[in-house]
Amino acid sequence: MLKIYKTINDATKEISTLDDGVWINMINPTQEELANIRLRYNIEESHLKAALDDEESPRIDVEDESTLFIIDVPIPFEDVTLQGSRIYGTVPIGIIISAHAIITVSTIEVKLLNDFIKMRVKGFHTGKKTRIILQMMYKNATYYLFYLKQIDRLSESMQKELHKSMKNEELLQLLSLEKSLVYFTTSLKSNEIVFEKMMRLDVIKQYSDDKDLLEDVIIENKQAIDMSQTYSNILNGTMAVVGSVISNNLNIVMKVLTSLTIILAIPTIVASFMGMNVPVPMAGNPAGFLIIILITIVITAAFTLFMLKKKLF
Repeated sequence: MLKIYKTINDATKEISTLDDGVWINMINPTQEELANIRLRYNIEESHLKAALDDEESPRIDVEDESTLFIIDVPIPFEDVTLQGSRIYGTVPIGIIISAHAIITVSTIEVKLLNDFIKMRVKGFHTGKKTRIILQMMYKNATYYLFYLKQIDRLSESMQKELHKSMKNEELLQLLSLEKSLVYFTTSLKSNEIVFEKMMRLDVIKQYSDDKDLLEDVIIENKQAIDMSQTYSNILNGTMAVVGSVISNNLNIVMKVLTSLTIILAIPTIVASFMGMNVPVPMAGNPAGFLIIILITIVITAAFTLFMLKKKLF
């Protein structure tokens, strides 16, 4: 899918023709669409296809006719391994600056780019190519912060559920959140390398406002990295504590069951002994059965009190 946008009289509108000063948003484009953009704006084919690889790492690639920026964008999606649960990951998007246009390429539709399409970003202008890149990167950093806060709230909710009952669903959800934080931390650090490299590019140094915006992007990204690492450490500690609690609960259950087995074995031993086909005490006594029952109860009660005193229950 290919859509073209151009800012006219401070309003960004979708147009149908490939023009100068436009923003071209390509989502999972066809080979024909890629070829048309490559020929029209003289862009390297490798630049257009780079972001279509889900494993592509954030980087900057400068060529004579175009410059490619790849950054990782956070996205939420449903965890197929646990129905109804949410997990967070990242996908790469390519932002390409050519002499006459700016092109974004991604495999799926992302909220980050929709905010620009719906004019939710102040000062957005398709003719200001360098400014667009910085605005997208700044908006991307804010999305990381937004999703990190969601992860923190979900984590706290799962921890409260675990206080009530130790269910596999809550544990698996915590594991999914832990994986999400690992993805976020890795992507944020990779994005940071791109931002630091941008500081050395002449195109950024030419405009003081753009340089200030890039510094804001770096600050927001660092804040997201710190937050991600903090939440990850907290969640790791929580998982460790949960594992210890589960193990301790299992030990308690096994101790109680073992103690009950020993106590219930006492009446069985007495009954087996008195039921032997040999002469036994009180065999001819009419009250012998009642006496044996009382003796059994006394022995069982005494052993139970002993185990309670030793905290074996």
